[in-house]
Amino acid sequence: MYDCPATTAPTTRSVEQIIPASSTLEGGGFEVYRSFPGHAGDSFDPFLLLDEMAPHHHPPGEAVGAPAHPHRGFETVTYILRGEVEHRDSAGNHGVIGPGDAQWMTAGDGIVHSEMPSGRIQTEGGVGHGLQLWVNLPAALRRTPPKYQALPADQMAVASGTGWSADVVAGSILGATGPASTHTPIGFARLTVEPSTTLRVPTTDGHTALVYAFAGSAAVGAEGRDLLAHHLAVFADRGGDIVLAVDDDATESLDCIVLTGEPIGEPMTRYGPFVMNTSAEIDEAISDFNAGRMGAIAATGTT
Repeated sequence: MYDCPATTAPTTRSVEQIIPASSTLEGGGFEVYRSFPGHAGDSFDPFLLLDEMAPHHHPPGEAVGAPAHPHRGFETVTYILRGEVEHRDSAGNHGVIGPGDAQWMTAGDGIVHSEMPSGRIQTEGGVGHGLQLWVNLPAALRRTPPKYQALPADQMAVASGTGWSADVVAGSILGATGPASTHTPIGFARLTVEPSTTLRVPTTDGHTALVYAFAGSAAVGAEGRDLLAHHLAVFADRGGDIVLAVDDDATESLDCIVLTGEPIGEPMTRYGPFVMNTSAEIDEAISDFNAGRMGAIAATGTT
């Protein structure tokens, strides 16, 4: 168990709700398990959307992804469990990410990007599985210049202990600090917790805390509520540790994502791929995209 450095006995966050992800189609027609937005919650400040791109075997020549589309006013984070995703955008950025890799794109003032299965997957086929997170930006940074960060698996910060391990993408979690540069305080880590293990994850007072499970199960929070695969735990207390306990008789380890973030606490308006503070700003974003002011992805000369 990770030992919290505090000198006083740690407190445990309670669970506000457990949200089962719902199935929907995105992009070119691929299935995602969406935790939010939805009937159980529109957003959990500063997080706007959480999708697990459902595991799917793409036959050769039939792989689908998210063709060119715009964003303004927030950040998108893609984390790959299996397969390969190729990113291109109107700022000229390009990258291919595979298992354990992430990409952190700040849409900011406006960008057009695509996320497609890599050329190899499109030609040869293969399994795709990953996660996409949308992170809000404060009003003062919504129109910041776009930015792209490629975060390969071998650059992730690693922490481990008896019965658990963590790959930290952003923020400081379990004593490790991830490589991502964020505009506001964000924590993002993938955790594996083995059977017969209880793990305490210290969190910052006042920060939102979420845990999404890809596989396995655990008892979470002060109440020991059941967290199953494709479910999201939303923690209510604005302070204390997240507790994840995997039973002795569990047949598989818990594989999950832990998210923490400082709430922005500002008015927000969202419309499809645009997130702003007012309706007038949404209208401006639509006008700018339609006029081509967010640019276009340069032709590659390949199909």
